Amino acid sequence: MTGTRPKGVRALVRMLVAAVILPLAVAFVGVGTASADPYTRFAGDWVPAPGGVGQIKVRIWFANNGSNKAVYLLDGLRATDDVSGWEHETNAAWLADNGINVVMPVGGQSSFYADWYSPSNLNRQPYTYKWESFLTQNLPDHLARYGISRSSNAVVGLSMGGNAALILAAYHRDQFAFAGSLSGYLNLSAPGMREAIRVAMLDAGGYNADAMWGPPWNSAWLRHDPFVAAPKMRGLSMWISAASGLPGQHDRPNSLVGAFNTSNAMGLEALALAQNRAFQVRLATLGIDAHFSFPARGTHTWGYWQDELWAMLPTMKSAIGA
Repeated sequence: MTGTRPKGVRALVRMLVAAVILPLAVAFVGVGTASADPYTRFAGDWVPAPGGVGQIKVRIWFANNGSNKAVYLLDGLRATDDVSGWEHETNAAWLADNGINVVMPVGGQSSFYADWYSPSNLNRQPYTYKWESFLTQNLPDHLARYGISRSSNAVVGLSMGGNAALILAAYHRDQFAFAGSLSGYLNLSAPGMREAIRVAMLDAGGYNADAMWGPPWNSAWLRHDPFVAAPKMRGLSMWISAASGLPGQHDRPNSLVGAFNTSNAMGLEALALAQNRAFQVRLATLGIDAHFSFPARGTHTWGYWQDELWAMLPTMKSAIGA
C-alpha cells in the first residue's frame, strides 16, 4: 500500500544526520534534551493488512520512560514506500526521548488514510486501500504486543494526513484523545475542493478518487470532511495549524527549482490557511474548543510542520496522559 518518491543523496544525508548527529544536539525547539538515540529503542515491523492482503511497514520508536501512550504520525499525499516523510524530513523520532512512543506507518500515497471502495483502476492498483481499518484494528493489535495502549493515544498528520487525523479521532474517540492537523484541508465541501483533490490524486500516483469515496455526490465525501464531522470532535483535544503562505526560515528559493518549489508551497499553504480559518469558525459556532496556530510566515514545507510538532508536544502529552 505504497507510492514512490525518489530522495537521492540528500535523503541519505538527512537520514545519516538523524541517525548520528542529532542525538548529540543539546535540545529540540526548547523541549527537553535528547538524552539518548531513539534508534536504540526502535522496531521496524511488517504488520498484516486488513483482509490478509499483504503487509504494511511500520516503524516504532519506544518511549524512554516506558510510557504506554503513542502518537501515530500520518504522512502527506506523496507518502513513500521506504520510510515515512516524518522520518525522511524531520526529527520526529526524538519525541520518544520525551516520554511518548512514536509510530510511523509507511506508505498510503493519495489514500487519505481511508477505507476505499475499490482498487484504483487508472494506475492498476492491485488491492483496495483499507487504511482506516488498519490504523484502528490491525495496528493497535500489533502495538499491544509491545504494551502500547489501545486507547487515549494521539494522531497527528500533515496536509492529507491532517484531514485524516481529525477524521480518525472523530470516529474513534476511545483510541485517540488528541488530534493534530498541520496544513490540513479541513473543508472538503467547499466549492472546487473535491475537483482539486481529484486532480492532486491523479498527479500523485495516478489514483482515481472515484475508487476512494465514489463520485463527488457520494455520501462518503461528507463522512470524511472534518467540516461536516466537526460535531463529533466535541471534547477532543486538538492542535490545528496552518501558516500564512509567506516564505520563512525553512524556505530556500535560491535556485530555479527552489523558487518553483517555494511558489508551489506558498499556494498550497494559502489554501490550507483559508480552510483552517473556515474550520475555526465552524468549531466556534458549535462551541467546540481547539488550539489554533497560525504562524505569520511559513509554507507547505516540512520544517514548519516539525516546528509545530514540537510546539504541540506538552499539550499532546497532557491530553493522552503520557
